[in-house]
Amino acid sequence: MELNQFRKIHIVGIGGAGMSAIGRVLKARGFAVQGSDRSSGRLVTDLCAEGIPVALGHAAENLGDADLVLASSAIPDENVELQAARERGIPVLRRPDFLPLLLAGYQVIAVAGAHGKTTVTGMIATVLLAAGMDPSYIIGGVVSNLGSNARVGAGTCFVIEADEYRNTFLALAPDIAVVTNVEFDHPDCFASPRFLRLAFGDFVSRIQPGGALVTCNDDPVAHAVGVAYHAGGGDLHLYGLAEGEGIAWRAVDVVTNDLGGVDFTALYHEKPQGRVRLQIPGAHNVLNALATFAVVTQVGVSFETAAAALATFAGTARRFELLGTASEVAVIDDYAHHPTQIRVVLAAARARYPGRRLLAVWQPHTFSRIKALWSDFLQAFADADYVIVLPVYAAREVDDGSFNQNDLAAQLAHPAAVPALSLDDAVQKLEAVAAAGDIVLLMGAGDEYLVGERLLSRLRKEIAECHD
Repeated sequence: MELNQFRKIHIVGIGGAGMSAIGRVLKARGFAVQGSDRSSGRLVTDLCAEGIPVALGHAAENLGDADLVLASSAIPDENVELQAARERGIPVLRRPDFLPLLLAGYQVIAVAGAHGKTTVTGMIATVLLAAGMDPSYIIGGVVSNLGSNARVGAGTCFVIEADEYRNTFLALAPDIAVVTNVEFDHPDCFASPRFLRLAFGDFVSRIQPGGALVTCNDDPVAHAVGVAYHAGGGDLHLYGLAEGEGIAWRAVDVVTNDLGGVDFTALYHEKPQGRVRLQIPGAHNVLNALATFAVVTQVGVSFETAAAALATFAGTARRFELLGTASEVAVIDDYAHHPTQIRVVLAAARARYPGRRLLAVWQPHTFSRIKALWSDFLQAFADADYVIVLPVYAAREVDDGSFNQNDLAAQLAHPAAVPALSLDDAVQKLEAVAAAGDIVLLMGAGDEYLVGERLLSRLRKEIAECHD
């Protein structure tokens, strides 16, 4: 099967970060693209504005005259559109089956990991663009300085975020692979941490002969995956903050800067290469930048070019994204939906806004994840001054009634944790406690950002009324 044998492609679940990016790439390549999703959102609105029609809700008639149906991993087999396509003899492909068709002929750079993969993918794309390499890319979030999560370029490199969910990344056979870290997640797909580690091992084993692996020395499981790859004769490039044997890229003299980000000196095999300036905060983003250096220098980009490009990197949507400020209250949205991500984001906020109160709003994401990582979630909010727990965002799951936001708030290891009945209830609670200088930090992978948007709207309305 070849991609160019199709004319019109219908994408079921097009509103997700990965599928919307694929839709944009296909449209840029000249295909007629349409899609459907169960509800609207930022990406759906953007796709419609770009000329990609999106039907809300799923129905057989949404297929129209499509000759290929592409389905998100989150779409069940019994979906009415998939059933209708099969009945009509229209080929139905999942993302893992489709990606090899999309990436054929490119030098593929695939970025995997439990955390950080969206940022690293965006950083690599930013650097390659600045270096004049005209890459194509698919990123799991809109990169602020690029204005999109997807692009079709004339160059030979295709940078893609490699998702471990349902083993999607095993469809890839990259020339260069990155593993930022490996930590247990997606318990609805992986029965235990061991199965997740095995999946990352399988991903690494798919690197093309003569290719290379970039992995974080500071993460024990990612390091073990890298060592096993190297033991089999693979070309391994390690990066990290801690000293260690065989590290290619390391950072020292890390300090916060006047942009709210971090500066550091990059070392290549312990030899200083120069200072690097980032707009985005946190030690985790220093690691993300090191991973980027390890990749781009392999494809011929100089350190100086890469460092200059990284200074322009403004982050990705829903990754420490400043939604706005009103009444001197700053509202930030972050995709953090794993205990480690929550701790790292809160630590970054502490470093960026020293001495200011952090009001955390947490939307737990999927019942299976919360159950599997229950004790870790309960200990993750130590750096917050106040925590609001929203109702669980079920996503693809069904609430079995075993717990709710009240149970989580009551058991959270935090003296100022309260449950919210709804998004609007959370807004009212924030209005009651927020004061000038506070930072509201929204965390989750659902629609918690609406709390921030509604809070800002109300605060701005109050300001306007005061001026009348």
